[in-house]
Amino acid sequence: MAKEELIQFEGLVTEILPDARYRVQLDAGHEIVAYTAGKMKKNRIKTLAGDRVTIEMSPYDLEKGRLIFRHKDERPSSPGGPPRGGAQRGGQFRRR
Repeated sequence: MAKEELIQFEGLVTEILPDARYRVQLDAGHEIVAYTAGKMKKNRIKTLAGDRVTIEMSPYDLEKGRLIFRHKDERPSSPGGPPRGGAQRGGQFRRR
């Protein structure tokens, strides 16, 4: 017997809970508790309240899910703030 396919939804993180769990409001209006997937922990991807995320859920339990992807922020960076990214570690030049 084959394993059931996982269902993917998109939503918005509304609250950060202890133990790397998040309360997520799905686009359909349903609210669930999601935990961080292993690859996101391994690559140290941080998730904050207000982030758009993709959730995987089992068709058997629609109250819990696994947070598998954090969507990039579409907001432009503030004009007075520091530039985002592009800075190299250790100064302007790298040693070879």
